[in-house]
Amino acid sequence: MADEPVELPVVTVTGTAEPSLTVPTAEGARRAIETTPGAVEVVPDDVWKKTAAQTLKEVLEYTPGVFVQPKWGEDTRLSIRGSGLSRNFHMRGIQMYQDGVPINAADGSSDFQELDPTAYRYVEVYKGANGLRYGTNTLGGVLNFVSPTGYDADTMQARADVGSFGFNRQQVSTGGASGAFDGFLTAARVQSEGYRDHSGGYSYRASGNAGWKINEDLETRFYVSLTDIHQHIPGTVTKTSALTSPKAAATNNLNQNYQRNIESARLSNKTAWQLGPTTIEVGGYGVAKQLIHPIFQYLDYNYRDFGAYARAVDERQIAGHENRLTLGVTFSGGWVDNKQFTNSGGNKGAMRSASEDRSFNYIAYAENAFDLRPDLTLVAGLQVMHATRERIDEFDNATNTSGENEYTFANPKVGLLWRVDPDWQVFGNLARSAEAPTFGELNFTNVALSDTKAQEATTLEIGTRGTRPGLTWDVAVYRAHLKNEFQFFDLGGGNFSVTNADDTVHQGVEAGIGWAFLEGLWESGGHSDALWLNASYTFNHFTFDDDASWGDNDLPGAPRHFIRAEVMYKHPSGLYAGPNLEWVPQAYYVDNANTVSSKSYALLGFKAGYDVTENISLYLDARNLLNQKYVASTSVAATATDTSALFEPGTGRAMFVGLQATW
Repeated sequence: MADEPVELPVVTVTGTAEPSLTVPTAEGARRAIETTPGAVEVVPDDVWKKTAAQTLKEVLEYTPGVFVQPKWGEDTRLSIRGSGLSRNFHMRGIQMYQDGVPINAADGSSDFQELDPTAYRYVEVYKGANGLRYGTNTLGGVLNFVSPTGYDADTMQARADVGSFGFNRQQVSTGGASGAFDGFLTAARVQSEGYRDHSGGYSYRASGNAGWKINEDLETRFYVSLTDIHQHIPGTVTKTSALTSPKAAATNNLNQNYQRNIESARLSNKTAWQLGPTTIEVGGYGVAKQLIHPIFQYLDYNYRDFGAYARAVDERQIAGHENRLTLGVTFSGGWVDNKQFTNSGGNKGAMRSASEDRSFNYIAYAENAFDLRPDLTLVAGLQVMHATRERIDEFDNATNTSGENEYTFANPKVGLLWRVDPDWQVFGNLARSAEAPTFGELNFTNVALSDTKAQEATTLEIGTRGTRPGLTWDVAVYRAHLKNEFQFFDLGGGNFSVTNADDTVHQGVEAGIGWAFLEGLWESGGHSDALWLNASYTFNHFTFDDDASWGDNDLPGAPRHFIRAEVMYKHPSGLYAGPNLEWVPQAYYVDNANTVSSKSYALLGFKAGYDVTENISLYLDARNLLNQKYVASTSVAATATDTSALFEPGTGRAMFVGLQATW
């Protein structure tokens, strides 16, 4: 923190003072998010700050319901409640935000390597249809990565990390507040040779924000983010290769020098105005991004995305009952200058196609939370969305790839939140979600793909969360019925592509626990030592539902059980150490036909660290200590054989150390 905090007017969020109108602290965000009658979480930065956070896996791996596994470099396979299982490249089905600004392109696809895991104060996780605060509509929900402000940032902070496979990172940040102004700025450089052949890369990222508290009821904040990423792609391989020669890259990836290189710039603003019981928030953003992506062809994409939103939250009593009404509108749009060339060993060859892909989304939503009694809240909401997807062919050849589709849907939600006591909640909700296809699911030259419908889901969930001295828990059970889920099908002539399934079912259990099960081992009193269990369990059961092609087969691409656990000894001196486990006890299928599966595995790791002083800390992060050969994640297909290249080998034994200093 800054050495001399400046006294400023504060705003009250759910009963507690907050220094900023536009950005709650982590605790303020937790209080606000837990007014949702569904599975939501705030993940604070202390979860990943003392690890070698290379990907989103280190950020979200202990969040139940979130399946996030490394692919190569800084890329991961990310899915919540089975979202985007058929997407073998980039991501779909989750709305990603950086300080409330979409990471996704306007059509819903995403390159989330632009996120720097060391740059954020906390992450908001809204699972499934619980992200109505952002007007979202996806099966997977919302992830919002929130930066520090000048009010909660250290005056100066620096860290350095080194480890196996040539990994090294340097990161610095600064922040502070003076009078009505505050600001935060961070920059990081990451380089790695990679565990696998042809998996090295480097990245530069910088982001920051500046706030102006115009008066005690009005604040505006500007954000900027810059990214430069260069990454080789080793590719998927056969199951045999993944388990016997995990360092080997796919032959074609080597010969054609597969890469994914991204340059992006983001600028946004949010302004909050408090008018008595009503808070109004407005914002807008613009994004410019270039993707240079030599793969089966040399992809040269230029993105221009933009958007604006307005939200009003009114909190007052109605007939002696507390009531909170939220109204919002969101507009997002963009276009992609989409050019593809022959890939000649990683270099640009002859042009193969060119188009401009345009996407526009118009959303209006409302949610009302009414206290039936002081401990019981009824929440009802509705989101309405209209989306367009248009492709304009700009390549002079015989095939016209132009086309346009429109999608309109309404998504209602109703839920109950019971506060059993101040630290224990029970919740349930019934909600509908729907999402228009991205251009990855559209092909206007193919009759079956040109009319791809929106994916729709109706989800019922119940759960509980709470805390007790030395104990926290978070449990949710859900069942979602989907229509038109995006899945692989045979379009005839051996042409397999993603189109709409008929009916599918996604159901599961998400459970997390933190428990100090032994306290006062060597130190007692007000500063005792303890053994802590931190565990996350996700049960996934995703199936077709009497499908004409696949019957009741399992949907491929996600494990039935996923367990992440650690036992950590914590001493009041700042010393901590303990083992951890990642366990997939059952293989899962990689094709709709359910003929080929991955392999079960269990990985043992160890973490240790020491807070040398209040301002200096060290950590050790050892992974896969037994050097297991395993499959970390997979691509999926309609049908597969033992020679199908669908598997991403996991990383072998690795060791990382880091030093962080603040002042």
